[in-house]
Amino acid sequence: MKNMNNIKIKNKFIFVILLLLILIVLSLFLGSTKLSIKDCLIGLFTNDNNTFKIIMRNIRLPRILGAIIAGSGLAVSGLIIQTITDNGLASPNIIGVNSGAGFITIIILSIIPSLINYVAIGSFVGAMLTTIFILFISSKISNSKMTIILAGMAVTTLLNAGISFISMLDTSVLDTYKYFSVGGLNGISIKQLILPLIFILISIVLLLIMSNKIEILILGDNISKTLGLNVNVIKIISFICASLLAASVVSFAGLLGFVGLIIPHISRKLIGYKLKDNIIMSLILGAIIVLLADTIGRIILYPTEIPVGIVMAFIGCPFFIYLLFRSKSYARN
Repeated sequence: MKNMNNIKIKNKFIFVILLLLILIVLSLFLGSTKLSIKDCLIGLFTNDNNTFKIIMRNIRLPRILGAIIAGSGLAVSGLIIQTITDNGLASPNIIGVNSGAGFITIIILSIIPSLINYVAIGSFVGAMLTTIFILFISSKISNSKMTIILAGMAVTTLLNAGISFISMLDTSVLDTYKYFSVGGLNGISIKQLILPLIFILISIVLLLIMSNKIEILILGDNISKTLGLNVNVIKIISFICASLLAASVVSFAGLLGFVGLIIPHISRKLIGYKLKDNIIMSLILGAIIVLLADTIGRIILYPTEIPVGIVMAFIGCPFFIYLLFRSKSYARN
């Protein structure tokens, strides 16, 4: 029976990997600029300086890689946060990633525009500092799952109020900030992706190594401590890794929502609750959903493009409402 289950899980992994590869190929050939298959192949495999090469190598390939990195990072971040907090409605937002990144971004845009070229770095630093601040607050109170969630909500609300206040005082930054807040991959370059990719790979490897210990936390703090775990250290490292994953994505893709919320649920539905398997499945599914959303955004209103964040909102909102109804039915039972 166990072998049969392992075979089924293995087949599901093979299926999602094949699906991702198919989407990568389709995304290469589909876009707001219509190219024939021949044009695409010329752009990919010749060294001539032509329009096809610019579109394929400088625009579509970086965008595909960006979608894969963004989806993987956010999905695994959401999975870890939901696991640590034991809350299926949790996402990177509750550890202050979006609000911290958004606050620093709008400060740069409005107050210190001379640093406009450092928005990506600023958003990353803002996201990380906010997470560390939330963890500091919760550690001074009780460091429980609920305390972290409530601290995250409080800090997020405060920073969002700051964002609203600055945007009210300086309406000229709204258009630029709006694109960042929606989330998009347009105009991304390979160079922008190198550092985020390194941080994401390090975080995922570390989480895979720690996965067995993180799973034990689900049993509760007291039981985890009796089994010899340093609960606070495991939680802090896990949250920092989750923040690092999400902050890395925010630095180049903006405030892309819903990926970290919905993908862990789909992953657990497909393969069960083993965390190590879910980390791998979530990163593949996250890549698929963001790449699919970005491809749809490029072609659905041709020649106009829709930012991937808007497409993700159309996908994620109904799923979020479904999760709310499901959690309500569980509460009644």
